[in-house]
Amino acid sequence: MGMVDMSEADLPDNWGRWGADDELGTLNLITDEVRARAAAEARTGQWVSLAQPITPNALFSSPFSPETVDASPVQQMVSHTGGPVASDLSVVHSHHWKSTHLDALAHWSTDGQIYPGRPREQVVTPVGITHASTAAFAAGIVTRGVLLDLAVEGPLPPAYAVTSHDFEQAEKRQGVEVDSGDALVVRLGWTGRGHPEKPTPGISMDAVKWMHRRGVAIVAPDRGDAHPPLNPDEPSPLHGVALGRMAMPLIDVPQLDDLAALCARLKRYSFLLTVAPPRIHGLTGTPVNPIAMF
Repeated sequence: MGMVDMSEADLPDNWGRWGADDELGTLNLITDEVRARAAAEARTGQWVSLAQPITPNALFSSPFSPETVDASPVQQMVSHTGGPVASDLSVVHSHHWKSTHLDALAHWSTDGQIYPGRPREQVVTPVGITHASTAAFAAGIVTRGVLLDLAVEGPLPPAYAVTSHDFEQAEKRQGVEVDSGDALVVRLGWTGRGHPEKPTPGISMDAVKWMHRRGVAIVAPDRGDAHPPLNPDEPSPLHGVALGRMAMPLIDVPQLDDLAALCARLKRYSFLLTVAPPRIHGLTGTPVNPIAMF
């Protein structure tokens, strides 16, 4: 990654860990043994989605509406209304705050480079992403998911910094432990963007370092990086460090209330998590519907 400021020297980093051509990042931690352990979590057949529902808008509202407009992440036009078959054309905003989506590693660059050290201008091209794109998700993601519910007593306060202490307290409270290769699902009680005039809680750098030590393979918080930032002098913990440096794919803006309710009812906070995005290559991210099976 070239020269690194001394202030950045203690940030977790996986560049080079799995070789110069790697595109999977921390998904490499999901071994056959991890998947087999995950499959054993599916014992009762109960299941729940972690995705926000999306109602498309008509295409003429424009996919380029400013964020102040309450637009859908999907713009739709029915392109055939005659005969027995109907079809439509959709324009999808891959990183919209009202769409549960999976960020590819190419979504974030560090010092002008894309994981694990390729110049951004060679990777991000007008005709698509050439490395570390959604192609890495082609086989889908199957692993054990663990919910750490930090919002049992209600949404976390504005500007709250989630730390490793919060994670470990939740583990003890719920009788579960996050292991290498797991998907970490974190409920703060703040799905999406939040109120524009109210600071949101977020995942701190300390919490991201904890994920690195535990070997988390993929993370899914209902509210990730705080807005405004918890520490303006640091890179953003989830996008800048977990995604950009640790090469950890991010399931952004999932809805976790249904999952939390089922976990509380079953008194189980680990499950089989299946993430099967469309098999479309060369994107920086894609809408996704993660499924938790108990």
